[in-house]
Amino acid sequence: MSYQTFAPLFGDETKAIAFVESLMWPDGPVCPHCGCTEKVWRLKGKTARPGLWKCGACRLQFTVKIGTIFEDSHLPLSKWLFAIYLMCSSKKGVSANQLKRELSISYKSAWHLCHRVRLAMTKEPLASKLGAESHVVEIDETFVGGKAKNKHYDKRKDHGMGTVGKLAVLTLVDRDGEARTFPVKNTRRSVMFPKIVENIEGVAHIVTDDHMTYRTLGEHFAGHHYVKHSRGEYVRGLVHTNFAESYHSLLKRGIMGAYHHISEKHIERYLREFEFKWNSRSISDGERSCEAIKGGKGKRLMYGRPLITKENDSSSLRKNKTTAP
Repeated sequence: MSYQTFAPLFGDETKAIAFVESLMWPDGPVCPHCGCTEKVWRLKGKTARPGLWKCGACRLQFTVKIGTIFEDSHLPLSKWLFAIYLMCSSKKGVSANQLKRELSISYKSAWHLCHRVRLAMTKEPLASKLGAESHVVEIDETFVGGKAKNKHYDKRKDHGMGTVGKLAVLTLVDRDGEARTFPVKNTRRSVMFPKIVENIEGVAHIVTDDHMTYRTLGEHFAGHHYVKHSRGEYVRGLVHTNFAESYHSLLKRGIMGAYHHISEKHIERYLREFEFKWNSRSISDGERSCEAIKGGKGKRLMYGRPLITKENDSSSLRKNKTTAP
């Protein structure tokens, strides 16, 4: 699946619909209302919009968009596919402003589209943990946000590495498997330790730096080795955190180069995007795009609407922007 395969879909809505149908319905069309697969047919004619089907069992009409991230979207699927391909092929991400220019849509539509695609990239909680079969799992933490030297003096003085105001991210990387990342409030043991134990098998061998939080991990796993970053040691044979640091490098390059700023409210969706691209790095951009499209089945992301109360009447609502939940 190369760019040449996807390129014809970007300008032809009929081909784009047929392509998405082949991914969502590999065994034939399925009515999303009643699940019928036999009494369904495509509606044709001047009054029928492209991709419209009808179910003979429940007598309702449907398209491949229903029950997916595409539902209730006024954008054609050809633009959706172009956006998904750009997001999946760009190693460090694509900003909503870039998609706004490429697709000739509003910034609001582009921003919401990006978050819908990130939702499709999100995998359901996995039953299996990292580190199975005694694999090596690297654990590291980082802070994302502006550089300390670019902050006002009042916000960076007496704070060492300048982590105040930044968002902490915990990363677990199985050298023979996948990576998982989590936003955390801070890097204390009480916050990070539960995440580590919940996502790593006890037979795994853990590799970290010499952060105090990780000192007791050897009591819960098959082994724990660490490099002493505080003394300038970064590699000792197979003991290093280079995989986790490589992941952090891509994450920070994406934030600095494409997004510039990520709020605490939405950082988890951005982490799911980078996690998805890291875990699928061994396949082509086209195959990764197909995985993202199929991942959008059964998922919806809608704009939240503020509640109307006596203190929050219609006049004040007009001043407030709706935001994604």
